[in-house]
Amino acid sequence: MGSEVKTTLIQNSTFVRPAAFYISGFTDIPHIEYFYMFLCFVYIVTVLGNGFLMAVICLMKTLHTPKYIIVFNLSLTDLCGSTALIPKLLDTFLFGNRYIVYEACLSYMFFVLFLTSMQSFILLTMAYDRFVAICFPLRYHAIVTNASIGAMLLFAWLYAAIITGTAVKLIDRLSFCESLVVKSFFCDHGPIFYLACNDTSLNSIMAYVAFISIMCIPLLLIGVTYVCISVALIRIASGQERLRALKTCTSHLILVAIFFLPFVGTNIAAVASTIHPNARIINSTLTQTIPPLLNPLIYALKTEEVLTAIKTLFKRNRRPHAVTK
Repeated sequence: MGSEVKTTLIQNSTFVRPAAFYISGFTDIPHIEYFYMFLCFVYIVTVLGNGFLMAVICLMKTLHTPKYIIVFNLSLTDLCGSTALIPKLLDTFLFGNRYIVYEACLSYMFFVLFLTSMQSFILLTMAYDRFVAICFPLRYHAIVTNASIGAMLLFAWLYAAIITGTAVKLIDRLSFCESLVVKSFFCDHGPIFYLACNDTSLNSIMAYVAFISIMCIPLLLIGVTYVCISVALIRIASGQERLRALKTCTSHLILVAIFFLPFVGTNIAAVASTIHPNARIINSTLTQTIPPLLNPLIYALKTEEVLTAIKTLFKRNRRPHAVTK
């Protein structure tokens, strides 16, 4: 990093901790500022879309159901996750503030990874809701209650916080005595612990544990639920009823596809072959910013209950004006 960088090191008997990291991000991409402007647009629409959907769910008592408790949590994680990632990303690259203090970097890492993890668990909870609704329709309201879904989501929040916190905390046991350049678009876990000059085997194991438990297992369980749903739909005699039941799953299937496929694909490509850093970074950026943008649009446009609730709210707001006139 040369004489331009002051790499003040805090030392004790067990580790060498840098004062700051340098986020390298994209290199030699022409007109990259347009991509940053696109991310700014994505963030604004994400905040407005998810904020609007959360407001509709809060205001309409007809949406105070287990299904929409899950949707509310998804919108909340989308909103908070985008807020944790995009403003700092724009500050880093658009305004050139590429140095980030060590402690701030770990906090940044925790919140981005924690909120991304929650999206995975919430999509799994949605799959459970659809599974019970289609496979056990007569017992749905007895099994899937606000209390049971609340308990599942609480467990998911706690588990995601513990596993992400553990992965981030293990960074503290590493020494950074050579390069401090993070080859990513934020303080990503892998690119940072690869910079360490002491043993990183525990960090590597934790990264695999987190990836398997947060990404692979939920995706596998979602697949199993849809196999069971498919079997249940085949047993339904009426084709019209089968189609109606399948329609209730389309929004969730779209959300699963746009979240898991790019994320898992990027990680497999990174492990199985050499992928250009710029391609990996752009793909990872879009993977973490586009799903939160699309989620509220998919639910607002594809779900009849939400469309009906929006129409009811607009009608309710028009009535006082009509009376005044």
